[in-house]
Amino acid sequence: MKSPLYALLIALFATFSVTADVLKIKKDAPKQYVVKKGDTLWDISAIYLSDPWLWPELWQANQQIANPDLIYPGDALRLTYDAQGNPRLVINKAYKKLSPHGRITSKSKSAITTLPLEMIRSYLTYEQAVDADDVKSKPYVLGSNYNSKTQTLNHIIYVNGNLKLNQSYGIYHLDGPYVDPKTGDVLANRASFAGTARAFRSGDVQNGVPASLRVETVKREINQGDFLLPIMEGQMLPAYFKIHRPDAPVEGSVIASSQQVRELSTMDVIVLNLGAKQNIEVGHVLDIERQSPSVIDSSRGPRYPEDSNQLENLISDASEFFGVEPDENATVWNMPKEKVGEMIVFKVYNNVSYALITKNQHPIRVGDIAVVH
Repeated sequence: MKSPLYALLIALFATFSVTADVLKIKKDAPKQYVVKKGDTLWDISAIYLSDPWLWPELWQANQQIANPDLIYPGDALRLTYDAQGNPRLVINKAYKKLSPHGRITSKSKSAITTLPLEMIRSYLTYEQAVDADDVKSKPYVLGSNYNSKTQTLNHIIYVNGNLKLNQSYGIYHLDGPYVDPKTGDVLANRASFAGTARAFRSGDVQNGVPASLRVETVKREINQGDFLLPIMEGQMLPAYFKIHRPDAPVEGSVIASSQQVRELSTMDVIVLNLGAKQNIEVGHVLDIERQSPSVIDSSRGPRYPEDSNQLENLISDASEFFGVEPDENATVWNMPKEKVGEMIVFKVYNNVSYALITKNQHPIRVGDIAVVH
């Protein structure tokens, strides 16, 4: 079926801000690349460009392709240059299933996605970030038809809410808050998916009659107090979306990690204290920066604070605390921030967002800076 790739890319990247820089193709980029199963637009763009989010520039204004196919596994992409020397990536129509240099498989029926969904699927379908006030207004599990604190498959659960008959609901467990590291404010609460249930009695809260649901699927134990959301709320999978830089400068922090570990790397998921209120959108590409350590330069020479003595670390309090004069010639050098990686935002809430690390020069840590200058 002829579905225009050009139209797809324009739809995905219509708001992409054109850079004044000339596209720079990697020195080791192949003249031709055959799309493999599991490839994504991001993967392929990284083969040709140091800045993968500039992928649409290889296609935009490409007059050679009026109505190309979607990119499928088995397609061969060919690198060419136009009359002005601009690089262009085109589908090589002459390169089909067989080649004297290797075996090429038939096209898959599924076009490749922007990002690898298997890496982010659980954060799209099994995890939510909800406002504390929103949680208070949601119906929650009171108990079940068994005298048990935890419920499982085929149990009947009772909920303090007026629900729609025959509608399915997702059941979520509140895990803990996402806290802003500077203000200490709770930005949102992490909620993990517990299971699904279908309502067969609607309930009447005013008269003290709970709604009744039968548990249909279970991912983890369902507890008293777990809250309900309509089954599709927050469950949309952005298989295709525009990748672009924010239009205005932005700065925030990495406030949590997916695995709750100290250091993270490419394809790990992080949580930012930036959301829709800060004009963050799905597909935004942000840099990850880290503050370089300060240096104390005194008569003993330059040293990092952890290598300095207590006197130098507390210059202002030294005479009072130690009874000696501080080194008046000591200077504290505040070093700049340096880029350590890149990320793409794939899920956005009011005050927080989830992002996938797409590149890192050093391990990424909670506390690193999410920024676009």
